[in-house]
Amino acid sequence: MLVAVALISAAAGYAQDSWEKWGPTKGLKGAGVLVRAGYTVGGTTPLPLPSEIRSINTFSPKGGATVGVDVYKMFGKRWGASVGWHFFYEGFHTSADVKNYKMSLTMDGNTMSGYFTGTDITNTDMWGMTMPILATFRMSPRWNLSFGPYLSTYFKRNFSGEVYDNENHQWNVGIEVGFDWKVCRHMNAFAKLDWGLSNIWEKDFDAVSFRMYPIYATFGIAYRY
Repeated sequence: MLVAVALISAAAGYAQDSWEKWGPTKGLKGAGVLVRAGYTVGGTTPLPLPSEIRSINTFSPKGGATVGVDVYKMFGKRWGASVGWHFFYEGFHTSADVKNYKMSLTMDGNTMSGYFTGTDITNTDMWGMTMPILATFRMSPRWNLSFGPYLSTYFKRNFSGEVYDNENHQWNVGIEVGFDWKVCRHMNAFAKLDWGLSNIWEKDFDAVSFRMYPIYATFGIAYRY
């Protein structure tokens, strides 16, 4: 009996040591900073697909990058919160067969609008900043789950070769879900999905007749202070 009690006590002590080892750098209720860098893939798409798009021939993410910082605070062994500032580039290329597709074309200072039937090739590039405000949950000493809303704004957008720069940057809202795995004491590997909930185009933009939403995943590493 004494041996069993000793073994249980030792196991409990090891488990607690494991939480301490992989927790924040200072205690289970500590705070800290994560510096992140990652590779981004995904695209900007209408949801659901409008009837004007009859088939998608090519959907090719051009890739992108994210760098940023998160400030986190743990309130106990399991739960915490974080807020971040992430700068990003996102891009994709797509080709689709469309029918009665409303579009506007600007050439030599003249703008023409109408309906097009045929194959539409689109290239999109976006630069901006995302600010996630997340709850964090420690599923185990080395695995973290984070989830919550984010706000993003675009510094520059290219759509089908035409550049849109706005004096008042548009804000977009979305949901972020992420996982962190602690590789070593100060290094994490992470994956996250950002799902936009608001249209990327401003109200007065009518070159595209339907709403489009950014959906991007990021994979990378983070240094934990």
